[in-house]
Amino acid sequence: MDEKDEDLGVFDPNIPEEGPSAPPPGWLDDIHGYQGHKGGEDDNPLYPPPPAYNPQPELNRNTLVPNVRVPTVSEDVARDALIKFVESKWRYSSKPARNLTFKELKAITVYRYRLETYTETRTSTWQFEPYNGQLVDGPQYGVSPPPWDVQVMFPQRYADQVEKVRVPHSSFVKLCHKCNGCGNTRCTSCFGRGQKRCTFCHGHGRSRNKRCTSCHGRGRKRCFSCHGRGFKTCSVCHGSQNLLHFILLTVTWKNNVENFIPDRQPEFPDKNFGKVSGDPFFVDENVLVYPIQGFPDQEICDVSSKMINDHLVRFTSTSRILQQRQTIELVPLTHAYYSYNGKDYSFFVYGIENKVFMAKYPSACTLL
Repeated sequence: MDEKDEDLGVFDPNIPEEGPSAPPPGWLDDIHGYQGHKGGEDDNPLYPPPPAYNPQPELNRNTLVPNVRVPTVSEDVARDALIKFVESKWRYSSKPARNLTFKELKAITVYRYRLETYTETRTSTWQFEPYNGQLVDGPQYGVSPPPWDVQVMFPQRYADQVEKVRVPHSSFVKLCHKCNGCGNTRCTSCFGRGQKRCTFCHGHGRSRNKRCTSCHGRGRKRCFSCHGRGFKTCSVCHGSQNLLHFILLTVTWKNNVENFIPDRQPEFPDKNFGKVSGDPFFVDENVLVYPIQGFPDQEICDVSSKMINDHLVRFTSTSRILQQRQTIELVPLTHAYYSYNGKDYSFFVYGIENKVFMAKYPSACTLL
């Protein structure tokens, strides 16, 4: 910094430079049961549930599923579904749909297996807020409960939700780490001087042998960032000089859903099944469900066993499994074959909603 820089304003050494926005490692005290915190903005340790919280599957218990009848679609229902579909497409004419001749309506058996595992996960992190005399629920009121002993209100089952609660008795007050308890921090724009060198005359006060009109010949201008004060109110404690620190526990309830449909129809895209509902003729619910046995579609039995085992391995190490539910739906799927003007075509009617999928339609309107 040269002499002209030193003449810009009055420097106050008592106003500190800005410290880190987050407390540095070792700044905060350890709270029993929460020692996983190392400090820093990304510090968010995960707490596996105690062993007593993890249910274990029983051996040799399987779930039997009843037989069901494959639903059929009438010609009237298939025609109405096709008419509704083509009328939603501006380039299609509804004439073929109204005048086609059905040749065959082939009902296809489609099962959708779904496994839902409802879990609870707990993580925590240090948080702080400006201290302005509010109640400090600190260790003097007792020992902080372990992460899984903190009481929370449970949401409706299978509903995703996040709840954030302060850990009881984890609060304490410390000087602000950003301003060292001063309440203000040195302005980084003018280096605490309140004034900056004029950019038009480069601090000379004159430009082209005339007095600089920007700084009126002074060679310096008031710092707009700090309004000439040389300091700013601390952005962390907002001038209160102290911070109230506490542990914030985040409880996450999540319904982990996995679906499976055997790929038996190469002409029909399986992704379309995700847009429609089926008939849930079988629903099994327990803390832990058990593999399906004896179902006519062996692939469903195999997938049930694999998914249940995968969910057990994946979630018990980090979360508490609260409930599981497995469902088998019969998803209506009919392949409708028809003819129009001497040519053969087909389309699919699928789902309880009677959605339509087709690769080709007899005619289309053309804009000339």
